[in-house]
Amino acid sequence: MYAAEHERGSTVAAQTRDVLMQAIQEREPELEDHVCHVADLAVVIGRQLGADAEALEELHRAAELHDVGKIAIPDAVLNKPGPLDNDEWRIMRQHTIIGERILASVPALRSVARIVRSSHEHWNGSGYPDALRGPEIPLGSRILLVCDAFSAMTTTRSYRAAMSVEDAVSELVRCAGEQFDSTVVNAFSHQLRFTAGDHAPTKSPPEPQPMS
Repeated sequence: MYAAEHERGSTVAAQTRDVLMQAIQEREPELEDHVCHVADLAVVIGRQLGADAEALEELHRAAELHDVGKIAIPDAVLNKPGPLDNDEWRIMRQHTIIGERILASVPALRSVARIVRSSHEHWNGSGYPDALRGPEIPLGSRILLVCDAFSAMTTTRSYRAAMSVEDAVSELVRCAGEQFDSTVVNAFSHQLRFTAGDHAPTKSPPEPQPMS
């Protein structure tokens, strides 16, 4: 009975994911490439940090759907060709809460919803929406924040050119311990060095840790 219920839950979650991904694509077509890029990066880093198969699947879904709340953000804010003002930022920062509400309406996605809600929390407590600090932030959310930031920095936007990979990684390292979890940044930079062909990094990769 449990196996059958688990399979039904997985099927519902997958179908819901497909519907929401289509909604994201219809709302803002360029987000599709971004969320797929973030999802691929997040799974690689999650695996390096010791996540099991279930946690990796959860992280992958959270990464794919982390922007789903943006479907409720007005076009004037979402598509503004320049930096947002304070009022516009207050509106934009609602997207993680909206995303959580959408995902939590499906029981099989409630753990994903938690990761999405906290995907803009900062290690030093300066993030949103709950000003969580350090290990209070789910590890999946900390991974997602780093991968999302890297993808955003290396993508051309209407108001700025894309950063190089090297400059983007330097920015992650500069903000490690403040905005980002240093362990996640270390894993991320190690993985980039490894895939670039440098098999003798200056620092060892971080020890695996549970996806709590």
